Amino acid sequence: MKIKDLCKGCNAQLLALQRRNAQTVLRLFVLFIAFCSTTSLLAQRTVMGKINDEQGNGIPSASVLIKGTTQGTVTDVDGNFSLSVPDNSTLVISSVGFSTQEIVVGKESTITIALKEGSTLGEVVVVGYGTQKKKDLTGAVVSLSERSFQKGNIVTAEQLISGKFAGVNITPNGGAPGSGGRIRIRGGSSLSADDPLIVIDGVPLAGGGNRGSATENIGGVSNPLSLINPNDIESVTVLKDASAAAIYGSRGSNGVIMITTKKGKKGDALRVNFSSVLSSAKASNFVKTLTGDELRALVNAKGNSTQKALLGKENTNWQDLIYRNAFSHDENLSLTGTVASLPYRVSLGYLDQNGILLNSNMSRKSASLNLNPRLLDDHLKLDLSYKGSFNNSKFADEGAIGSAVSFDPTQSAFSDKGAFQGYYEWIDKDGLIPLAGKNPLGLLNSRKDISDVNRHIANAVIDYKFHFFPDLRANINVAIDQANTDGTVFKDSTAASAFFVKGVNNTYAQKRSNKTFESYLNYVKEFSNLRVDVMGGYGYQDFYFEGSNNFYNLKGIRQGDTIPSAVKPISQSTLVSFFGRANLGLSSKYLATFNVRRDGSSRLSPGNKWVTYTSAALAWRMTEDGIGKDIFSDLKLRLGYGTTGQQDGISDYNGLKTFSLGGNTAQYPFGTTYIPTLRPEGFNELLTWQKTATTNIGIDFSTKNERVSGAIDYYVRQTTNLFNDVNIPAGANFTNRIKSNIGTLENKGIELTLNLVPIKTNDLTLETSFIGARNNNKITKLNLVEDPKFVGVETGGISGGVGNNIHLHAVGSPKSSFYVYKQVYNESGKPIEGLYVDRNDDGKITVDDKYLFQKPDADYTVGFTTNLTYKDFNFGFILRGSVGNYMYNNVFSGGTFGSNSLNYLYNPARNVLETGFENAQYFSDYYIQNASFLKMDNLSLGYDLSSLLKNKATVRLSAIVQNVFTVTKYEGIDPEIGGGIDNNIYLRPRTVSLGINVNF
Repeated sequence: MKIKDLCKGCNAQLLALQRRNAQTVLRLFVLFIAFCSTTSLLAQRTVMGKINDEQGNGIPSASVLIKGTTQGTVTDVDGNFSLSVPDNSTLVISSVGFSTQEIVVGKESTITIALKEGSTLGEVVVVGYGTQKKKDLTGAVVSLSERSFQKGNIVTAEQLISGKFAGVNITPNGGAPGSGGRIRIRGGSSLSADDPLIVIDGVPLAGGGNRGSATENIGGVSNPLSLINPNDIESVTVLKDASAAAIYGSRGSNGVIMITTKKGKKGDALRVNFSSVLSSAKASNFVKTLTGDELRALVNAKGNSTQKALLGKENTNWQDLIYRNAFSHDENLSLTGTVASLPYRVSLGYLDQNGILLNSNMSRKSASLNLNPRLLDDHLKLDLSYKGSFNNSKFADEGAIGSAVSFDPTQSAFSDKGAFQGYYEWIDKDGLIPLAGKNPLGLLNSRKDISDVNRHIANAVIDYKFHFFPDLRANINVAIDQANTDGTVFKDSTAASAFFVKGVNNTYAQKRSNKTFESYLNYVKEFSNLRVDVMGGYGYQDFYFEGSNNFYNLKGIRQGDTIPSAVKPISQSTLVSFFGRANLGLSSKYLATFNVRRDGSSRLSPGNKWVTYTSAALAWRMTEDGIGKDIFSDLKLRLGYGTTGQQDGISDYNGLKTFSLGGNTAQYPFGTTYIPTLRPEGFNELLTWQKTATTNIGIDFSTKNERVSGAIDYYVRQTTNLFNDVNIPAGANFTNRIKSNIGTLENKGIELTLNLVPIKTNDLTLETSFIGARNNNKITKLNLVEDPKFVGVETGGISGGVGNNIHLHAVGSPKSSFYVYKQVYNESGKPIEGLYVDRNDDGKITVDDKYLFQKPDADYTVGFTTNLTYKDFNFGFILRGSVGNYMYNNVFSGGTFGSNSLNYLYNPARNVLETGFENAQYFSDYYIQNASFLKMDNLSLGYDLSSLLKNKATVRLSAIVQNVFTVTKYEGIDPEIGGGIDNNIYLRPRTVSLGINVNF
């Protein structure tokens, strides 16, 4: 049986299993609906009515509730409703974008109600430890609700806001299932630790790294958002400047992303939502390689007799063999309502995402429960929530991506010799050739790499407004975030990639917990023309990790220098904090915010573990003083300054004296028994926090009809005490390199957000938004003493050679600038192999002739969103672009061909036809290419069927295309790769999705 036939059979079985799972979930929810429906109240008579806007147009899906009960309904597509009510009832009518209204119903049988449009200035925005109205914000804070999220095959939460916020850049981490994206707010504030703090429902999450060790993350994902179901998210708020983020102190330098999940509200009638998205993904582009015929022509023209004798007769497209059309589906079902005065929301989700690379898959089962009782006449508010995620991942061997680019296309995929599981491999008289590339299909199909991750986030928020002093309330948040991971990597000894190690049988396990306790008192008082809002609190957060890694071959022989399997590495750190904030408002014109936070961390030595962060922000609502009041409903000037910190670059014990258990090569023999030794680790008692000071000036504006609104911000950010690994003299410590606070970094930038509503009629609405940002960073200090021989710190590892780096952190230049030689070209513009500019005129080419040339980070980033609604149709798209970012094309830099004595062939990059290089020129600036781009991320078309169905349910159909097109001069596979090094990434697919969303 052929492999492709076997895969078809597997896919059929998988689809059948998925359908059975979806049917089971649906049956459970139907039973739950039936149960909840029994709580409906009996009514005495029926009232017919219509809910209109101020122009007399019916408002569909408006909520109509009997006050103080769970009984209610929603309006149909024309705004009509019918509801059984007792006499003299009060109806509460609400709809998104309109002000909530209450009306007393006497004995009339028909009513008509007109809702007023609500101003966005009154919207409530979640900030650290509380909420504020949008009009009262003094810092650089932006927020997005569910209505404006990205649509389509959305797997991780950060994809919801990509291209939506000025200065917030999200770079996808390739196209692997569940891979998520790299988030940078205003370019980041560090050399190596630039991830923002993520807070979900008041719980600060832990993150960073990958799977498999104490410093790595959960289950192979690149950020903690990958295990959160995006369908449970109601809004996302970003705190961009220090005046807003200083309340999070030592973790706020890179900004804060605050996520609020969906909850029930008191008095809500039962609502059921079901959504399903079916997606098909395929590779939109392949790395350009030589075909079999082209390689034969090249070898016959430039190769020697040995190389010519190795040529095969095939034209194998290896990339076509390792990639596939990948089908995925995502189902979500939720119920929201009130049972016995208890508001609730419960949801279940099932995602099955196949990757376009063979044997890659992620399935996620999720569940959430939110209970939000309000007791003691609303003086006591409880928010109880649980979010569970159960992930099963199958990881493909991504080494096959590079192998598919470089493996000989003149050979067949399979061999008739029967060895190495039937795949063609390079062998000679001694057997398998160790240095030769491995068959891409063999790499994928001979490896089993699976991981199971169960994550649970539970928290209880207790908020009590004192009866005897209602201006004062107490808030307590208790939470736990726990994840358990188990994984296996297995390769049979007959696989070429595991042949020399006699097979692979590796297992790993991890347990993580993040315990949080926070409490604060909040006093709010309205005087005649002064509003005072003061808050002070205490926080405690404890992070714990326990893991084990077992590396064995199939003969039970341990591989590598690892610790004994009976010992599990444990890591723990604790953060203790005191914080406070004061918001002052004078006559609704003049606003002020002051923050203070004092953090203490167990990661640092006793003398450096405590630090204090402060911020202040002022705002002037100029329209309240008559400035621009004829045009603007709001015109607000903001000025803020504050300090924040960063601790993610510090391991749990960098500042402490610790001992670690030695591995197999560091044991002491007692007779025939070998005892593991303890060895001292390097430490730096002077290590302290990075500290970032930010000045921000901004202006918010909105016209009276809110057809035009937006914001402009300018900021300057100075980071001191940069984390940097530096060399130290031999014998001065227990290591030759130590993490230290050396250096300063400056960021400057400007951001623009512009929202427009050019057309708004009964049938047609056009909404557009534009975001633009410019950010420049520069390292201003990197060592403690002046050293004319010190050029900087090399970073940015590349493929090719041993220990080669292409980036340099250098004073006076942007971080991670490319450090290369200046290429010399002939008269026809062709690069001359091995010939570079002698920049110091010493008559020879040495490392002193390298120079800094361009950088990976963009100078400008832009985003453009358009949404057009015509009657029941909706059309929209999202464009993103960046200018001034460059990429190192590591695929091209390794592509050379010349006569050699190797007993195998490889496929050079297609670029070799242009250069003719016979030897690698890894550090030529020829390979630094302009990677500016314009991308259409999302193209969507939707249709609302509610008017056709003529019932109380709303049904929406949608078709979405993601990764629609890319316009760029970059010659590699993708101009958008985090870190600026293109080295055989997992391709991002083009995805077509069909979706249905039902509410009733």
